Amino acid sequence: MRALIIEDETAAARNLAAILRQTAPEVEIEATLESVVESVAWLRMHPQPDLLFMDIHLADGDSFRIFDAVDVAAPVIFTTAYDRYALDAFRVDSIDYLLKPINAADVERALAKFRRLTGQERLDYGTRVRQVAASRREGAFLVRVRDRIIPLKPEQIAFCYTCDEKVTACGYDGAVYPLDRTLEALQAQLSEDDFFRANRQFIVARKAVRDIAVWFGGRLSLSLTVATPERIVVSKARVPVFKAWLTAVHPAE
Repeated sequence: MRALIIEDETAAARNLAAILRQTAPEVEIEATLESVVESVAWLRMHPQPDLLFMDIHLADGDSFRIFDAVDVAAPVIFTTAYDRYALDAFRVDSIDYLLKPINAADVERALAKFRRLTGQERLDYGTRVRQVAASRREGAFLVRVRDRIIPLKPEQIAFCYTCDEKVTACGYDGAVYPLDRTLEALQAQLSEDDFFRANRQFIVARKAVRDIAVWFGGRLSLSLTVATPERIVVSKARVPVFKAWLTAVHPAE
């Protein structure tokens, strides 16, 4: 099995190589690369390896930039020193990652998972890795729809809603997508120009707002272009903030 290590920390790269020599001597490390630029150049000049170990953050940028320049067909096992990146990008059970400091048991687990994949499953695995890369570039969220994992782009979202500790996004076509993060986390990730936290339960997209009505007690009631599970009410205290957001997005209105 031919493998490529993409890692800009010398100590971490040596540690991973040593673990592979110890636990999987059949793995031949073809090269150890330190940057996006170096990795792109190598992948363009050489046949694709059977497996890549890729650090998420390299000295010259996010390693997902490699996917912009090269069609990476090989499965990838990502490495990261940050839990939050792993949780955001890899809550898909078909894509593996190693959390630094990497240990032998984790490498053995990841390789065992890789070896169990059939030829078609390895192709599917590569497709899902590319979806992760695309979602990172586009600010999309990975969501599970029946037996598939798909990227959901912010521009597809009309509103996000939380109820009973479950968060969902609703598209302009009425489709509902479960999300594995809190509304607070979504608020931090979505553009403030395009999305507004209306209340504790709703985040709404600017282009989804159809009309606004004055509600009891100086509040506002929002009607969207898609059906909502309940009325969206903006509190009196939030009304000035909402109006400022609305006019800042479309000054002509």
